[in-house]
Amino acid sequence: MQTSLSRAAVVAISLLLPFGAAQAQLGNLLNQGGTGGTAGNALGSLGSSLSGASVTSNSLGNVTGVLTYCIKNNYLNTDSASGIKNSLLSKLPGGANTTDTGYQQGSSGILTAGNGSHIDLSGGGLKEAATREVCDKILTQAKSML
Repeated sequence: MQTSLSRAAVVAISLLLPFGAAQAQLGNLLNQGGTGGTAGNALGSLGSSLSGASVTSNSLGNVTGVLTYCIKNNYLNTDSASGIKNSLLSKLPGGANTTDTGYQQGSSGILTAGNGSHIDLSGGGLKEAATREVCDKILTQAKSML
């Protein structure tokens, strides 16, 4: 049963990653799953795959939108992330009323990664744990944009 759970985790996690990153990580995670690993182990491995450029956004608007999504869905602490989001929002044309495409996508839970691929952050279960990790990475990137 543990192997089945690990493979389910691998599939869920691979849906979060851009195709190239997913393909590269999938083999490693499947190997872990095949040796009796658990979903927890697969999620632990996810942390290393999320530390790369695949989870950085390609635009200020998208970073701001993703922060909005993460705050709205309680993936980030409102008190710590709202100030950063508001500062970045003020840099976008139109401010809070922006029509920036990247912002619109981000606030809907779509991260446009640096390589142009899209990562859908909406979902639950294992995907929720991975989404929290992505939100933390985007918050770190947002702080560097201030």
